[in-house]
Amino acid sequence: MTGDTGESGDTGRRGRLLDAVLAVAIGVAVSAAAWVASAPGVLDLVLVATGSLVLAAHRRAPRTVLAVTTLALSGYVLHAHPGTWAAFPVLVAVHAAARSGHRAWGVTAGALFLVCYFTVMITAAPAAESVVERTLLLLGWFLCAGVTGLIDKNWQAYLRQTEQRALDAERTRDETALRRAGEERLRIARELHDSLTHSISIVKLQAGVAVHLARKRGTEVEPALLAIQEASGEAMRELRATLEVLRTDVVEPGTGLDRIGELAERARSAGIALAVTVSGDERPLPAAVDHAAYRIVQEALTNVARHADRAPTTVELAYGRSGLTVRVDDHGPCAAGDTVTAGTGLTGMRERVTALGGTLAAAPRRAGGFSVHAELPLNTAGSTG
Repeated sequence: MTGDTGESGDTGRRGRLLDAVLAVAIGVAVSAAAWVASAPGVLDLVLVATGSLVLAAHRRAPRTVLAVTTLALSGYVLHAHPGTWAAFPVLVAVHAAARSGHRAWGVTAGALFLVCYFTVMITAAPAAESVVERTLLLLGWFLCAGVTGLIDKNWQAYLRQTEQRALDAERTRDETALRRAGEERLRIARELHDSLTHSISIVKLQAGVAVHLARKRGTEVEPALLAIQEASGEAMRELRATLEVLRTDVVEPGTGLDRIGELAERARSAGIALAVTVSGDERPLPAAVDHAAYRIVQEALTNVARHADRAPTTVELAYGRSGLTVRVDDHGPCAAGDTVTAGTGLTGMRERVTALGGTLAAAPRRAGGFSVHAELPLNTAGSTG
């Protein structure tokens, strides 16, 4: 908005400057014509200057300018008996009035000037035929001034309508794109619900049955089985939250750093020796940053379980003055210099961090293992979620 206002202000200043230059040029031209025709007096020059220079305000006050110009040049005609060129400032004022929609004012001013010119000339000139011809010539000029003013008005209205139609078309395209994006989100939500929800429910049910039978027989329940049961339940909760996001376009509830303890317990039950440390001034975070930090830790621990043989891992959360640092280091088999192909998990992690204006480093550690290091700013537009 600020840039548009500044541009409009510059355009307005340029228009006013151009109007002032035009008014001065008309005043100089009419004054020069007066000097060529005869030696004008001080009153004549004042009337010409007044009627011409006031044209600089024809956009802001077209009726006032028309009245002042008509009276000043009519007075000049009454005093000096000039030629038809004396009507030029009045013609410009009539054009400006017609362009502004004041046709009646333009007709009245033109008729007043013509009556004044004809009366003066028919009284002073012996050749009545010549005076009639000049008056008819001026009448044609005034008609042209009024017609061109109306044409200019209609052209400006056409340009405004064209610009408005372009804005409406752009707004319609944006609304169509948003509607299609919403429809696509709903389609994805339906597909996820019909496929993943069923599969995860079966896993959760089978794990629950296995745990129940083991306890019924009096045998010890395997930790891995309990981990499957808990993980499937958590997967169902997160899938429901994701489906809600796809349907409402809001940040998933309940997936922030306040649940880091639960996430750590699930990782430990899956066999990962995990240590979590928190430093700095721990405080509530913007929803998008809180959610992104949780997802980064979650994805990093998932990669440890899948690719690092459940190696010992440390999670560090450092609250800074203007940002949050998330670091997950494992002691897995990855060695320095190994090539790591970014899969869907790392790619999604990087996209989350980039959307918040942060930075992400995910690479093998020099001492062995893998490290994920994310810097999330707290004062970015994207962090407001």
